[in-house]
Amino acid sequence: MAKNVLILCTGNSCRSIMAEAIFNRKGAGRYRAFSAGSKPTGRVNPNAITVLRERGYATDGLRSKSWDEFTGPSALPLDLVITVCGNAAGETCPIWIGAPVSGHWGIADPAEARGSPREIAEAFTEAYRLLDMRIEAFLALNTGNISNTEIAAALRVIGGMEGAA
Repeated sequence: MAKNVLILCTGNSCRSIMAEAIFNRKGAGRYRAFSAGSKPTGRVNPNAITVLRERGYATDGLRSKSWDEFTGPSALPLDLVITVCGNAAGETCPIWIGAPVSGHWGIADPAEARGSPREIAEAFTEAYRLLDMRIEAFLALNTGNISNTEIAAALRVIGGMEGAA
């Protein structure tokens, strides 16, 4: 049975959206990923969509949504909650159904990139690369044979990999 992963970022428009797509493709059958934000922008950043489409991801259905969709008695039970921005990591999160293991994988926000269109595109590509690397590292773990404490420790190590913000 697939484990449910929630990836959080304040705006849920770039990093968490890309991580949701990567997790769902590469972790298919093992993990089912969702993304949300504490203060969602209500739209997915077009540069995030471009990066995903260039790599063959289907982007239909990706949307910016509130973490409130994942709370309450009818919410999906979660196994993992991963924050990808410092703001979301520092916020008081709701009570999640399922008592999930949590971790932080800080990545610089590509939506804050300034410069030429090429420089902005490079910031999104770099955020994608770092998320992909972290997700690959996580998926290499045999999480079925380790405790939640060990999974939390692995999430911390992965969060400190190259590009940690």
